[in-house]
Amino acid sequence: MRTENRITRQLAALSHLDEAERAAAQTAAMNQLVPFLNTVGTRFDVLRQDEVRVSVDNRPQVQNHIQSVHACVTALLAETATGFVTMLNTPDDKLIVCKSMNIRYTRRSSGNLYAVAKLSEARAAVIAAEERGNMTVPCRVYDEDGEQPVEIEMTWAWLPRG
Repeated sequence: MRTENRITRQLAALSHLDEAERAAAQTAAMNQLVPFLNTVGTRFDVLRQDEVRVSVDNRPQVQNHIQSVHACVTALLAETATGFVTMLNTPDDKLIVCKSMNIRYTRRSSGNLYAVAKLSEARAAVIAAEERGNMTVPCRVYDEDGEQPVEIEMTWAWLPRG
């Protein structure tokens, strides 16, 4: 059984909405938690305790000098997906912080990007049971061609609030 927290309760309150309305409301709520995400235009396509999928459109505001999504935006997608899947499984008496981010850019991305992070029930149980700790959260970033332009390793730590 996964941990319930203030964010999962907030998301549960949106369950009566149809899929499109719910996606828009979830994105607005999560972007309010992390206001910087509004500057990039992130969308939360999937927002569950076992999986988070976050996307961004390739538009001029997020492009680099070769018109692909900027490297920092790519990193932000991975950090956002892994951070939110971790946060959704963290009890309210703990907070999370990104401990390390290792990214290797392997090819030019094509078009829009999305990141998918997953957290198993066993790994979620570790976060709930241990007062503090850290773990690498699996994540993949894909472009419009279905290719992975980066290899990513994101490690998140959790500790007691206060």
